[in-house]
Amino acid sequence: MSIPFISAEEAASYVNNGDNVALSGFTASGTPKLVPKAIAERARSFHAKGEPFKINLYTGASTNEFVDGELTTANAIGKRAPYQGTKVTRESLNRGDIDFYDPHLSHMSQDIRYGFIGDIDVAIVEVTEMNPSGEVILGAGLGMTPTIVQLAKKVIIEYCSYYRTSFRGFHDNYVPLDPPHRREIPIYKPSDRIGSTVLQIDPKKIIGVVPSNESESVKSFTQLNDTTRAIGRNVAAFLAAEMRAGRIPKEFLPIQSGVGNVANAALYGLNENDDIPRFEMFTEVVQDAVTDLMENGKCSFASTCALAFSDETMLHFMDNINFYRDKLLMRPGEISNHPEIVRRLGLIAMNTALECDIYGNVNSTHVNGTYMMNGIGGSGDFCRNAYLSIFLCPSIQKGGALSAIVPMVTHVDHTDHSVRVIVTEQGVADLRNKAPMERARTIIENCVHPDYRPILRDYLKIARRGHFHHNLEAAFALHRTFQELGDMRLTKFC
Repeated sequence: MSIPFISAEEAASYVNNGDNVALSGFTASGTPKLVPKAIAERARSFHAKGEPFKINLYTGASTNEFVDGELTTANAIGKRAPYQGTKVTRESLNRGDIDFYDPHLSHMSQDIRYGFIGDIDVAIVEVTEMNPSGEVILGAGLGMTPTIVQLAKKVIIEYCSYYRTSFRGFHDNYVPLDPPHRREIPIYKPSDRIGSTVLQIDPKKIIGVVPSNESESVKSFTQLNDTTRAIGRNVAAFLAAEMRAGRIPKEFLPIQSGVGNVANAALYGLNENDDIPRFEMFTEVVQDAVTDLMENGKCSFASTCALAFSDETMLHFMDNINFYRDKLLMRPGEISNHPEIVRRLGLIAMNTALECDIYGNVNSTHVNGTYMMNGIGGSGDFCRNAYLSIFLCPSIQKGGALSAIVPMVTHVDHTDHSVRVIVTEQGVADLRNKAPMERARTIIENCVHPDYRPILRDYLKIARRGHFHHNLEAAFALHRTFQELGDMRLTKFC
């Protein structure tokens, strides 16, 4: 069967108002670039005529300006899940222009298979190799691609020639059976392969192939600073001490690391600590730091959902791709984040927080409890099931005017039941085997910035007694002071 090459504009003509559209990729990695932009232009042409045009957009994780940015600017998104990371989309959903909901990333593929969101009208998939029978090799991110190509009514292919060498062999395409027929997922170490390196798409579904030569357009991470270096050192020192105490086995345990500069810094901290042995990773993304870890011999293998590299590191990866062929494996998000495997492998999970409270509850998503930043991502998948669940954040933001540790978080993503360790540049709060008041004292004395320790100690003095000590009239006093005066340090408890 011959599959035609078509333009992005022709491909977009098959996408209609109200369609459920699903994309390949995970973060910007492996996400189609040209067709979403053409869909945005199609939406603008409809709007210019006074006609409605919005799609419901489902992705493996966040995307980039070429998807969320373009489609949001064109007012072309109706419903959106499960995660986003662009400024314009964030502003739009917080205005209520986009109906955004925020499931755990491991749930998204199975929610689609269970029929919870309705039919997938169009799947748009980036590939780096394909043949006329519909057999494809995906790109730098896998996401939920095996599920969406299986269920979509129509499939559009973006054939990306940007990558100079083949990704063949880096993928592990696998879709679990659905209940009541699901069996165990047979991964017993990060390097276990359970699926196929290639993905088969029914060629009868494929509308056409759009040529592309676009990069992921991911900027390099911010350089480490004194705060992020200190967080990395504190994490590494804590894990080394846990090994000496016998609470982490001498062969160590696999690492999961979230996205962003702080998570990247934590990996560099492990790299620099000679007491941390060589380790493996089982995670949802690998970032720039992982290439250094591998080339330095610190990380021997990483299972992931995406190579979330900056463009500079991606070019380095492609130039040295044969070095990485036996060290990296990409899986679907519902496998990389699967609670069964997280629990079985005994992961050390490291994720970032917007704010924590003095009892160990974590807010990962909402500023002041209302303004969505990006989404929960996969942190909940790992937090609840990890051997050790660690949350990282700087103790202060905005030049010290804002404390990341408060009496009560304004939104709860991860409860004190699941959070085991909190790390800031100030130190480490080990919350295991501690009652609520023990947790509060541990967090205040070890993780809170010195400017805020007296304030939080004062809060406990006025808190009403019970299993948790709280004063509901004063629980959000720091937040109110910041809104009114611009500096939490001005908080006074009467």
